[in-house]
Amino acid sequence: MLDFINYPVSFILWCWHKVFGAVFGPSSGVAWVLGIIFLTFTVRAILIKPFIKQVRSMRKMQEFAPEIKKLQTKYKNDRQKLAQEMQKLQSQHGVNPLGGCLPMLLQIPVFFGLNNVLRGFHQGATGNYYFGADEVQSYLHANLFGARLSNYIAQASQEMTNLGGNLQSVILVSAPLMVIASIATHFTAKHNVARQNPATATAQTGIMNKITLWVFPLGVLVFGAFFPIGLLVYWLGNNAWTLGQQHLIYKKIDREEEEKKVAAVEKRNTLGPKVGQKPTQPKKRPAQPKPATDQTDAETGTAKQDPAPTERKQDPVPRKTTAPKPGAKPTAKPANNGGTKVPGLSPDRSRSKKSGRKRP
Repeated sequence: MLDFINYPVSFILWCWHKVFGAVFGPSSGVAWVLGIIFLTFTVRAILIKPFIKQVRSMRKMQEFAPEIKKLQTKYKNDRQKLAQEMQKLQSQHGVNPLGGCLPMLLQIPVFFGLNNVLRGFHQGATGNYYFGADEVQSYLHANLFGARLSNYIAQASQEMTNLGGNLQSVILVSAPLMVIASIATHFTAKHNVARQNPATATAQTGIMNKITLWVFPLGVLVFGAFFPIGLLVYWLGNNAWTLGQQHLIYKKIDREEEEKKVAAVEKRNTLGPKVGQKPTQPKKRPAQPKPATDQTDAETGTAKQDPAPTERKQDPVPRKTTAPKPGAKPTAKPANNGGTKVPGLSPDRSRSKKSGRKRP
């Protein structure tokens, strides 16, 4: 059923066994252990891009964590509406919630595929996917401190003896691997929890954190007794890779975000006014005269004119005055003409300029 996973996994293991078998010998337990470890590293290297996307997706979700908190408070009694609003918010920010789970989801079939391949090494097998009969016998006889890679603590004593192992040797090899793998699982989960934003913490998040911090490591410690030694080696190598990868990727992304913040501050300081400098006032544009529009009467087709104002004040025209030259006599005022009225006298009683007598 999982042949589409089993064949690629067995091919990668076959390639690495050829490499290390040429150095340590085909039946050496070290060659097979290194082959399993580097199989793990190869798979995780293929998944490094989805892991980086997962980290960036988590960072984006932390940016709009307050909005998520508001939605959780607003729709705490309506889970369907909350799911719809959360999906809408994630699409607005370009965040795919499945992106954070993709690396873990892809590792699950690899784990089951390797388990199937390692359990395929048994007595009487004529082949195991990419491995031939001689390579199956090479794996079965690989010795690791008196234990075989196919042995596990809960294995039946008769089957363990047929493979050439004994319970004491199997416990001596399996128990340290189980403890180290359990501790590595705990520290991997602890590193992930430490990167979470407390603003987005909910009751469900707290439960999941406790499960990943304590239940998963305890599960490795308990159920490791049912895992072949080869599978424990894979689990330990996977956790070691995860710890190193998280440290390097998180450090790289933190440095990139710090550089972006510094660049944004420098840009803001460059565009802003210097210390002590008055902010420049925007220049006022002169008022543009409104264009004259000819309005026409729709019925007659004649142009409408604005009514003339009743009174217009005209600015007085200044009179030209010439100052007298030095030494010149001032000019006499012009005499009144005959038609000019003299105040206090009627026209018939005005005096004659020559005689000075009053006219009758």
